[in-house]
Formats: sequence, structure tokens, C-alpha cells
Amino acid sequence: MAETIRIVNSLGDYLRARRALVSPADAGLPTTGRRRVPGLRREEVAELVGLSTDYYVRLEQGRADRPSDEVLDALGRALGLGSAERAHLYDLARPRRRAAALPAGPGRGEALRPALRQVVETLPTSPAMIMNDRNDVLAWNHLAAALIADFPRLPVRERNMARRIFLDPEAQLIHPDWDEAARTTVGILRMAAGRRPHDPELVRLVGELSLGSETFRRLWAGHHVHEKTHGPKRFRHPAVGEVALSYETFQVPGAAHHLLVVYTAAPGSPAEEALNFLGSFTASTMP
Repeated sequence: MAETIRIVNSLGDYLRARRALVSPADAGLPTTGRRRVPGLRREEVAELVGLSTDYYVRLEQGRADRPSDEVLDALGRALGLGSAERAHLYDLARPRRRAAALPAGPGRGEALRPALRQVVETLPTSPAMIMNDRNDVLAWNHLAAALIADFPRLPVRERNMARRIFLDPEAQLIHPDWDEAARTTVGILRMAAGRRPHDPELVRLVGELSLGSETFRRLWAGHHVHEKTHGPKRFRHPAVGEVALSYETFQVPGAAHHLLVVYTAAPGSPAEEALNFLGSFTASTMP
């Protein structure tokens, strides 16, 4: 259990996890002979990157000097890393680039500008919310509260999408694509942990999720990272059924780790009808 509640990511942990996912065939290497480890061997990664095996072993063991940009870029190519994975690699290799801890949490120092909160609340036809990279929901509009979770009625601590995904017994009913939602949620937290490994709120959150969810422990051990940008998203609502949306994220100016997430429905689609119904229903019940 000690490993599952430790969020400090070492460069070696990440390199070992990533090379295990790359087959020799993927890397253009011979595939003959028995292999005792999945993926690439250390000496194979060293060869692909143009390093001595000794230096690469010291990288994985945390005994090497600060690797150069050229070495990190070559590692990214050899291990087939995408943009999010490469950013995470740099975060782990360059501790001094990591950001300071976020404030303690929503309602405890992480206040939003009133005008920004008003922008979110007044979006009329699309569910929208502002989140940080710990998955705390900091602001929302009436459609997000109607479709995703009743944020106004939740205790501040429970306004966290990672807790809701892994610890809410109804999460798999609300999220038809729960497996993907779980994986991407863990990936977002891994990215945050790479930037701020000693963030006390993040440490507590990862510990709580590790103790409460075997699935979280398994996914966390896989070192997958994810950057929330855009894509499809489905919700299931008791009044309107399944709602298929698309989301786009926007960096909040002046807040490095805050994202505005806006969900939209295709014009004329059943999802648009569902959002219109939820919007009219919530408007009729608002005091």
C-alpha cells in the first residue's frame, strides 16, 4: 500500500513504466529470443537514445546528472511519447521547473474573480464549469449542476470530480464511459503530481482515492498521464437519459492550473433537446 499512496513521481519510475509499453517491433528492433521483461530492455532504450547503458541505468536509478534537453527529447521519441507525456517527462527530470502548490482548496483560499464566476454562471445553453488540475470544481452554471452533479448542495470537499468518479457508488450510472473517465481522471492527477509532487491537498486526495478504490490504485501504478483538451463526453441523467456532448477546455487567464470546461450538443440532436429540457426545468424550479 505504501506505493499506492505515494505521489512523488521519480523519473526512473516513469521510464520503467513507459519502456514496458514499447515492444521491440514498435522500436524497429529484432524480436527473436526469449524476453524476461515486457517491452524494451534498458540496453535497448540506451541504444535507441544514443546513450551508454550505464548512463541510462543511472537515469532509472536516480543517480544521473540532470539530463539535457537533447537526451529528454530522444527518450520521448524512443518511448513514443505524445505531447502530454513529454511535458510530464520534463516535469520529472527538472524539479526546479515545478510549480508551487495550489491554494488549499475550493472555499479555502482558491477564490475566483467574481466576474469570471459570473461568466460561467450566465452561459445559457451549455453546461460549463471551472476546474483545477486536482479536479476540484470551483465554479459551475445551472446546466452543469442539473446534468453532472448538484454542486450547490454538495459539501465543498465533495466538489471534486476524481472523488465522484472513484468513490461515488452511482458514478458508473452517471458516466456511461466510466472506464475511460477513470483513466483520464487519473492521468490528469498524474500530470498535476509531476508539477507539484508535494502539494498537500493532492497528496491527501491521492491517498484517499488509493485507500478507497482498487481501480484507482491499479491505474495510478500505470503512470498514464492525460491533458484535458477536447473530446466527446456522455452523461446519463434520470430525467432525459443518455446525453452525448462534446467538450472544449480553455485556459483561464491569470490562473495557470484552472480550466474552463464547456460542453456542447450538436444542433438539432437529442442531446440539444435534453439540454433545453433541463434548462427550462431548472429555470422553472429556481427561486
